[in-house]
Amino acid sequence: MTETGPSRIQSEKRAAILGAALEVFAAEGFRGATLDRIAGEAGLSKPNLLYYFPSKEEVHEALLSGLLDLWLAPLRRIDPDGEPMAELLGYVRRKLALSRSHPRESRLFANEILQGAPRIGPTLSGALRDLVEEKAQAIAAWAETGAIAPVDPRHLIISVWALTQHYADFDVQVRAVLGRDDPLDGAEAHLEMLFERLLAPRA
Repeated sequence: MTETGPSRIQSEKRAAILGAALEVFAAEGFRGATLDRIAGEAGLSKPNLLYYFPSKEEVHEALLSGLLDLWLAPLRRIDPDGEPMAELLGYVRRKLALSRSHPRESRLFANEILQGAPRIGPTLSGALRDLVEEKAQAIAAWAETGAIAPVDPRHLIISVWALTQHYADFDVQVRAVLGRDDPLDGAEAHLEMLFERLLAPRA
């Protein structure tokens, strides 16, 4: 490290370690992953890896920290002043796009949750809960004005998570059932129809 920050080579090695760790953690989970495996995947020696990350826990926490920023970005973009249906369907599309572009990150997050969220529990009950509450208030206001159908806003957000992240977290199952190379083929149109019907204002 220099006084002004990491050098280009240091940044590249750190990125290589995190990329390798993502592959290993997504495949093996936290317990099954080892620093030896991560180092080998990154093309580095274990001592070299330990120079950047002193423990497996620190590698994992660095990945999860970056992942949470990525994962919450689509929810943050919901604009209370926007057109309600467009805002909510846009959120569905953005979450589905993440399942397509970042399936390993989705599985890493799912593995952490299945283990009881030992490393990101405080974030889930803190920053995530606060963000959900903020957006839930906007959704509730839309429902109260009749712009969308009456709906429990928190369960609506959870439903979006479930119906979009499933395509990444259960990719093998989806491919087997659909018999397609692209498991998301047709998914966007289906989910838009589903949520549009659910949220359409009552006559």
